[in-house]
Amino acid sequence: AAAAGPAATPAAAALPLAGVNILDFMWVMAGPSATRVLADWGATVVRVESSHRVETARTIQPFLNDEGGADNTGLYQNMNAGKLGITIDLENPAARDLVEDLVRWADVVAEAFSPKAMRTWGYAYEDLCRIKPDIVMASTCLFGQTGRLSPLAGFGTMGAAMSGFYEMTGWPDRHPAGVFGAYTDYVSPKFLSSAILAALEHRDRTGEGQYIDVSQAEASMAFLAPAVLDYTVNGRLPPKVGNAHPTMSPHGTFATAGDDRWIAVACANDEQWRALCALVRLDDDLAALDVAGRRERAEEIAAAVEEWTSGHDGLDAQQQLQDAGVAAHVVADSRTLAEDPQMVHRRHFREVAHAVHDTMWVEGTRFSMSRSTDRITSAGPTYGEHTIQVLEQILGYDTDRITALAVAGVLE
Repeated sequence: AAAAGPAATPAAAALPLAGVNILDFMWVMAGPSATRVLADWGATVVRVESSHRVETARTIQPFLNDEGGADNTGLYQNMNAGKLGITIDLENPAARDLVEDLVRWADVVAEAFSPKAMRTWGYAYEDLCRIKPDIVMASTCLFGQTGRLSPLAGFGTMGAAMSGFYEMTGWPDRHPAGVFGAYTDYVSPKFLSSAILAALEHRDRTGEGQYIDVSQAEASMAFLAPAVLDYTVNGRLPPKVGNAHPTMSPHGTFATAGDDRWIAVACANDEQWRALCALVRLDDDLAALDVAGRRERAEEIAAAVEEWTSGHDGLDAQQQLQDAGVAAHVVADSRTLAEDPQMVHRRHFREVAHAVHDTMWVEGTRFSMSRSTDRITSAGPTYGEHTIQVLEQILGYDTDRITALAVAGVLE
């Protein structure tokens, strides 16, 4: 028999989402990230995969010891920590009864395919409602389930470009730089998690399930609201300003002592500016400048500030600036973050159990609650790691039925 998975921990009953069951057909990052946070707080999440169609997140760096492999990628482990893993050939007609039993067990069915996939398999929302009338179904894809762009499959880099992030990010004399990575994959899951919780609360009050359609590109546009409003009201497009800021100056990164070491500094008002001038001993004529004047002499000011920062260790400069009341922090790399005392104190990085590697590192749940403790005890599942556990303990299948599914090729 399979070892007990993350859902079997004794503390589960004390968690706020204990008793919430999620059938997870998610894919890559934006979808799995949304259900991961629900698993952190007690939901039982059964992650359905196919070993014949490799989950993209299993192929993306970073890899443990720089060795590729389905169970070696940090991205997959992080996005799927705490979930139960089962492998099913969804294109096999013999899988239908199994999937329908999982739907009956679930409170939520979540998927992140392009709009045609679930309908092609016969698992569209109306199909699931015939199986379980109060089911909550959540779909998330790049551009939502309707409209001319809905069939377009893609990644968060496309979503960020089409949402407007790329054009306004970068330097005036260069091509658009874009934000880091698949940006919409990072920010849209928060909307999906909240929508799922709202739908469950509505179901608990009314007995009604519902369908959730999240466009990752649209959800992410909330972070462009000031720029969109400025164009709507004033007809003004946001310029590319590099590290500069429309109301703060100076606002940028400056070299510190060492190879490729930097510190970010921002002055939000005249008081902070004068404190910076006193610390780095800038001339009185510079100290007297208001924000408009500082923007006009930005290059001169940046050179003067960097002359001071480059002579100091980053952490030393950070401490002196913060003590003076100036917002500043070293530009952290992965090593700095992993060793940061604040991150350690907050338990942001967790070493958790893994079926192949004994342990793996994942992120914490990113927030704490005064009356609850999160449950993050295992990394993402290996292929089919919990198949027997799910079939026996959740669905109550006996050995003969499980054997029949295996013989029929349903269990990959």
